[in-house]
Amino acid sequence: MFLQIHYLTSYHASLLNRDDAGLAKRISFGGAPRLRVSSQSLKRHWRLWMMDQTDLPSASRTRYFFERQVKRRLVQEGLPEEVAHELTFVLGKQILTSAGERDALDRDTLQLKQPILFGEVEADYLVNLIKDAADIGSIEKAKHHLETYVKDAQSNFRVLLRQAKLPAGFEGAMFGRFVTSDILTRVDAPVHVAHAFTTHALDTEVDYFTAVDDLAEGETGAAHAGDMELGTGIFYGYVAVDIPLLVSNLTGVERERWHTEDLEDVQRLLDLFVQAVATVSPGAKLGATAPHARADFVLLELGKSQPRSLANAFLRPVELSGRRHAMEQSVEALARYLDGLEAMYGQPEETRFVASLHPWSRSFEAKTSLPQAIDGIQEALRRHAQ
Repeated sequence: MFLQIHYLTSYHASLLNRDDAGLAKRISFGGAPRLRVSSQSLKRHWRLWMMDQTDLPSASRTRYFFERQVKRRLVQEGLPEEVAHELTFVLGKQILTSAGERDALDRDTLQLKQPILFGEVEADYLVNLIKDAADIGSIEKAKHHLETYVKDAQSNFRVLLRQAKLPAGFEGAMFGRFVTSDILTRVDAPVHVAHAFTTHALDTEVDYFTAVDDLAEGETGAAHAGDMELGTGIFYGYVAVDIPLLVSNLTGVERERWHTEDLEDVQRLLDLFVQAVATVSPGAKLGATAPHARADFVLLELGKSQPRSLANAFLRPVELSGRRHAMEQSVEALARYLDGLEAMYGQPEETRFVASLHPWSRSFEAKTSLPQAIDGIQEALRRHAQ
């Protein structure tokens, strides 16, 4: 069971996603260069917006987990700083050693070499584990207890975290977490996000800008000069959500039994996620370009068929001419491509809804508002789960 989201969003002069040289990210598709926004950039902006909209347990991708979310809490709860530091290091090192990362945690700073996604539930669990160890007696006994516990109870430790609700937060449940540790649970990502790209050929220019010194006396000219690449474009984006895996990550149930679970949290997240995809803009240079836009077109599909992107609708770039509306051409290209797929593979079994500001030539999909489209998909999901 998959939910697929296709969207078209138009951006005015902006710099949505930069490469290591500070230029707009791009890629060649169909023999033409296109502007591009990476999936990592999209997911981060969607995740940050969703964090403010839900009370589900969250997570942080950070190098400072042991220092700022474990040790700091232990000190705030009354454990001496030296003891909190040493026991946090012992436990963190033992956990990371089980993943083959023996030197991943710095003893002096408690900082990790690279960011790892840790959930609030995991922070709670580790803090309580250290507090229990500290109550045993001397610091040496506490350290021995932690080392022994991790070595002898790896499977139990993992099961206990798995049974907790959202050990890696809703972010981990949606976007996954890659770890090789025997203790921290690896979470496969049920949300698959494609890089968004323009439906037409790349169109950018270099913007030259200056800054004037307000307190300069008797001076002319600019106090600073710089440049940045700006582009405009209609971006096609695509997301596929593996519903059984998402339910499994959220509840702990085996994915084959996803339909036996209460889907309330799943539906809340899907509602928020579709809204995020349609309305939350990525963007470097926010203050200089205000790249805030909403999708002009959203196609939602729910069904059991193998997911497929509709990106090939734009293998031939949309022509940017004054004679025809570029967004309407992009919408028409999607409709033609769907017609072609159905002519080749037959009529689909998916439930589909279209929310669009522009004409939609097909009769198979109901054209409606985005809230109604989301409600329609949610109702179809409930029917599939029965």
